[in-house]
Amino acid sequence: VRGDEGARVAMPPKHLIAEIVKIIKETFPRSIHINTDVDPRLYSITGDTTQLHQSLLNLAVNARDAMPDGGELTFIARNTIIDEMFAHMHPHAKSGHHVVITVKDTGIGIAPENISKIFDPFYTTKEAGKGTGLGLFSVHSIVKNHGGFIDVVSEPGRGTEFNLYLPAADETLEHAAGELPISHGHGECILVVDDEVSIREVTRSTLEASGYKVLTAGDGTEAVAVYAQHRDQIHAVILDLLMPHLDGRATVKALRKINPEVKAILMSGMLDSKKLLETADLGQIDFLLKPFSTEKVLTILHKVLSTA
Repeated sequence: VRGDEGARVAMPPKHLIAEIVKIIKETFPRSIHINTDVDPRLYSITGDTTQLHQSLLNLAVNARDAMPDGGELTFIARNTIIDEMFAHMHPHAKSGHHVVITVKDTGIGIAPENISKIFDPFYTTKEAGKGTGLGLFSVHSIVKNHGGFIDVVSEPGRGTEFNLYLPAADETLEHAAGELPISHGHGECILVVDDEVSIREVTRSTLEASGYKVLTAGDGTEAVAVYAQHRDQIHAVILDLLMPHLDGRATVKALRKINPEVKAILMSGMLDSKKLLETADLGQIDFLLKPFSTEKVLTILHKVLSTA
């Protein structure tokens, strides 16, 4: 049952998703296949059922319009913990337990230059008369009013993924399962390379607090100089893909000239297929998609350091 406008109640999001899926299965073209993947141990959230219902329906309708020839529409719901590191990298995130609801399509996608505009009021790529452009603006406003935030990943020609992060209701956290153990460092030295000072410093402090020693560099050319000087101490390099002067791909190649066995992890705030394809000549290399959590960076670092 949907609540009155403005009424905030604790609710299990799985019921919300089930109701949306029922509506769209009855009203969307048969050419669109609906998938759901909902964690059975999902936290409850506190919110206005009508507004959240409207948000998910808006995203579903957008996904439908992005797939005129049919495709896959997937709803995923998971529990997640936003830590200080992730919150620092995402301007609207607050740390704590969240439910993340993902609405994912295999449609036409959004051009990288338009991603930052999609939540602006009246912004639309639809033809005149086909939409006001208020759909995503209202979704963004509703999620923000619920203390949450939205992360969007899109690739032209491949599809779009909207991730809605909503704070978990306090009462459900008493039953939250214990957090998984995270692999900490044992004094290994990591070189962190990023032209953004804030990301460089938050990554440094997180790794140092987790048992690693850290050296930093502000761009690729500085990274090569630091690595050449300290190559015997550095166990791995974490570097941004998009940097001025010498980008991540070129820097990895330069580091491999110094040490062909260098262990490198590339990080990027954009899942741009062209940029990823350009890194194909680097062979097997690990990626971190910003914003990332402490758990994510420590897990991937442990994996890279453990490989011979």
